[in-house]
Amino acid sequence: MSSAISPVSSSASSPARAPALTPLALYVHWPFCVSKCPYCDFNSHVRESVDQAAWANALLADLAHEAEALPGRRLTSIFFGGGTPSLMPPATVAAILDAAERHWGFAEGIEITLEANPSSVEAARFADLAAAGVNRASLGVQALDDQALHFLGRAHGVDEALRALQTAQALFGRVSFDLIYARPGQPLADWEAELTRALGYGTEHLSLYQLTIEPGTRFHTEAAAGRLVIPDGDAAADLFETTRAITATAGLPAYETSNHARIGAESRHNLTYWRYGDYAGIGPGAHGRREGVATARRKKPENWMAAVDRNGHGIEVEESLPPVTRATEALVMGLRLAEGVDLRRVTALADGRDMVDRAAIATMARQGLVRLDDERLIVTDAGALLLDAILREVVADPSS
Repeated sequence: MSSAISPVSSSASSPARAPALTPLALYVHWPFCVSKCPYCDFNSHVRESVDQAAWANALLADLAHEAEALPGRRLTSIFFGGGTPSLMPPATVAAILDAAERHWGFAEGIEITLEANPSSVEAARFADLAAAGVNRASLGVQALDDQALHFLGRAHGVDEALRALQTAQALFGRVSFDLIYARPGQPLADWEAELTRALGYGTEHLSLYQLTIEPGTRFHTEAAAGRLVIPDGDAAADLFETTRAITATAGLPAYETSNHARIGAESRHNLTYWRYGDYAGIGPGAHGRREGVATARRKKPENWMAAVDRNGHGIEVEESLPPVTRATEALVMGLRLAEGVDLRRVTALADGRDMVDRAAIATMARQGLVRLDDERLIVTDAGALLLDAILREVVADPSS
């Protein structure tokens, strides 16, 4: 059973069926990569060969199952993640999009994002992916320094990544790319220069992540042996504050903890997660939240494929979430956003229970860490550095 979602009692009452054409997001997971990056704890796998026809058919079957469980909806966004979904045949992407539109229908201006590595081989597919219907690319550039890219286990170099970025900008309506900072020994001045250079390429969206050491990764093994040391808390805080200041000045303020965009260019798909909307997830390890039900697919590609062959879907976990759990998830996700979270909605999800510690909020508001505007709770820029600690204080103990 997946450890990512803890099963809860199936006796919890399910909410009423959503009204017709309620917005819905779709996540499609492609689990395969050319190689495993040493920092990556995502559900990604390296295989010598992939039966592309079998995978296309299995994804379409998994998709059909979700569509049957969620009738009368309208897709506002689709996100192909991984793994490395730019390794998917464009014909498979096109087939999934055609099926998704047939099952649900597309909202006007639907956002269709595909994650891609910025290699020349994958960039050669961009035109076909755009023709299939992808209109937003998210490139895993990760660094604008060849030595750093080698350290991060990336197969591309800076020049190759910039050529892929240029190709993506010519073919897709919207483009974002990722960078990883707070790397071992990275001086603040070097990051300032790298980020300023990144902003000069004119993308409307940047995802900027501090390097973290995740269990089960090669970097975790290296760190445990004392061979890898990332910046300490004070240095990481300086890097975080500098990142926010530079991006805000450039017109791409942080709208979420690690995501920065021009106004109106935010990732609509990811906003569905952070605003606790409904989303269907298909493919190995994909999670979903549909009308108060948590779903999780089997993680190992072969196990997921076998489950689809056997059952017509790859679901491993499908559990109704109690109201308090739903409210807690909405609160934790919403506080990552610069816009904050409406506590009235959180209370409604919890069947009328107040899910926050009001005294703690008052104390942190006096400290300038949060503010409460007409029941909208917002973590300030000063508080963003302490988000985990704030969550521990603000979220009421569900057992009390």
